[in-house]
Amino acid sequence: MDTQKEALRRIINTLANKNEELQHFLDSVDGTQTGLQEESCKVMSELEAELEKLSSALEERGTQLRDIIKEEKRRKEAELQRQLSEGKAALLSCQELLEFANQSLTITNEEEFLTAAKQIKERVTMAPAFRMATRPAVSENMSQFTVDFIGEKAGLLRLNFLPVPRAPEIDVSSCVVRDNSITVAWRPSDGDGPIERYDLEHRKANRGSALRAAGEASWEKISDITDTQVTLSGLKFDSPFVVIRVRARNKAAAGDFSEPVAMETKAFTFGFDTATAHAELKIQGDTVTWEPQGVKGHDARLRGKENKNSRSATPSPNKTAGSRGGRERFAGEAYTVLGDQEINGGCHYWELRPLADWKSLSVGVAYRGSLGRFDQLGKSSASWCLYASQWLQSALAAKHGNRAKALDWPLPQRIGVYCDHDNGELMFIDVDRLRLLHVFRNRFLQPLVPAFTVWCGGISVATGLQVPSFMGNFVSSNHSTAADQSL
Repeated sequence: MDTQKEALRRIINTLANKNEELQHFLDSVDGTQTGLQEESCKVMSELEAELEKLSSALEERGTQLRDIIKEEKRRKEAELQRQLSEGKAALLSCQELLEFANQSLTITNEEEFLTAAKQIKERVTMAPAFRMATRPAVSENMSQFTVDFIGEKAGLLRLNFLPVPRAPEIDVSSCVVRDNSITVAWRPSDGDGPIERYDLEHRKANRGSALRAAGEASWEKISDITDTQVTLSGLKFDSPFVVIRVRARNKAAAGDFSEPVAMETKAFTFGFDTATAHAELKIQGDTVTWEPQGVKGHDARLRGKENKNSRSATPSPNKTAGSRGGRERFAGEAYTVLGDQEINGGCHYWELRPLADWKSLSVGVAYRGSLGRFDQLGKSSASWCLYASQWLQSALAAKHGNRAKALDWPLPQRIGVYCDHDNGELMFIDVDRLRLLHVFRNRFLQPLVPAFTVWCGGISVATGLQVPSFMGNFVSSNHSTAADQSL
């Protein structure tokens, strides 16, 4: 009985799922039918509008051609009318002169005859009939305005719907990945007709394949691109690849997407190892803020006095340092948190920005396994850092091995950290002013982790950054602007 009930429940479940699937199908068909009606009305309206434009254009051009013919007819008529008027006047003058000449033949007095003959001769010389052309100045021919629209008629008969554009081809050789930007270039397909714009889609991927794997990001879209290239700026490279595809659009339709292309986006991405964070540090996304515990701690000045008065009660770092093999939090005055990714080789870069009302911070790298719970950054041989403070007075220094080198430079608002593990270089950059603040040169014998200290206020850390192109100027130079490298 129970077995049959369980089987029946499975059948019921299957039927319910099928019922839901069929309902979705019917809703989809109904929605498609409604959309078909709307889309058909839309394209029919667009067709009528285009035909009306075409008819208006033909009528306008016809009016222009008619006006040209009328103007030429008016010009010729005016010229012929002028010749008619001049001809009639000449004919009348010629008739009068002929009549006078005939009358002169009847004169018997020699002197009178000679005078009349002289007058006739002079009048003949000046007569308009002998000075005007006796053929029409213009012809009736208007053959230059003959029209033959056979070709145009054939063109009209070829009127058709816009073809769907074919997929463009991404020009990989012209694509550039640099400074957390990707410039993508492509070639449109031949014979596609007018392309109004392009759509580009991109997504992050963990592999170079165009196929989307489970858990990978969805496509992000950029529309209305009018050129055959575009630059994606301000990207965070927190995946090994960015996959890109492009499609063309004409007035009516979008074509198929191009074959996706995977661009390699190597960069150093890390988060905060919250298990190492001092109890008074709050980690939230890419920010670290100092939130003192206890009533006294809410006043930074009281907090400082309290730390001075209670320092003898704090276990000595020398006695408690040891190896940080466990996941212990920093304690005492070491308001520190470490990054959760190790640097074993290669070149890496990240940036830090102080938040409002900050008082003291440090940024650098450390040997995770050699840094004790109470070790402050830069006060042991296991860490290197840039220290900045605006508590009481401004200070900027490079610290390592419990030694500090003061740096004569305004407090930066954006600090770049460049670490070349293989060549033993750690650089700190004032990014806004493109100033090399300090270089540590050291042979790193262990993996490094990013390290941060915050006291009063907070910091924001940017990761997923490529090594910026401007770093080439500092790396290739002789570091003449760097501070003393003896730290």
